[in-house]
Amino acid sequence: MAKDAPPRWDRKMQQRLARGEAAALGELYDRFASLVHSLAHRVLDDEDAADRVTREVFALVWENPEAYEPRNGSMRSWIAGLAQRQAVQRLRRDGAEALAEGRGGSAEDLERKVREASAAARADYIVTSMPAPLRAALELAYFQRRDYRQTAADLGVTEDEARRRLRLGLQLLSSANDRKNGGSTGRQGYGRAT
Repeated sequence: MAKDAPPRWDRKMQQRLARGEAAALGELYDRFASLVHSLAHRVLDDEDAADRVTREVFALVWENPEAYEPRNGSMRSWIAGLAQRQAVQRLRRDGAEALAEGRGGSAEDLERKVREASAAARADYIVTSMPAPLRAALELAYFQRRDYRQTAADLGVTEDEARRRLRLGLQLLSSANDRKNGGSTGRQGYGRAT
């Protein structure tokens, strides 16, 4: 489970990238490549396509480090948002090409697939972007099948605090479904590098 970097790390990383430090890109890649790849794979369900999206995301970060706005969230969240957008764009582009060449289903099938992938990517993005204490509680409860008592013990917090973190995390996660059904989550302020 990856920890959130302190905001100071994010700002320093952005400055290093802006100066063109290749070592900074390597450090960023080591820290976030698996996150980007897993988000892209979730949308595309294709290893090679997820690899391409991972390369595209880090190329965007390298070429446009100024697009990151620290006041809008962590660099981790920004990179996850880039991964989500790039993967959905690739899914739409590849699906449109398949339709044009007579491969694949209908335009409606493509749109349904894009909507479903977007909702899944949005949920992943929300989990990735939520504060580390909430994310840690959800990961313990859902991926490691801990109940709130075990989650509290593992996190070293009270049972009430564990329940609060789980409830807040689930509320944030439900916003992915709200957006899918026409609602808005309000966290759209990440700079675009495209």
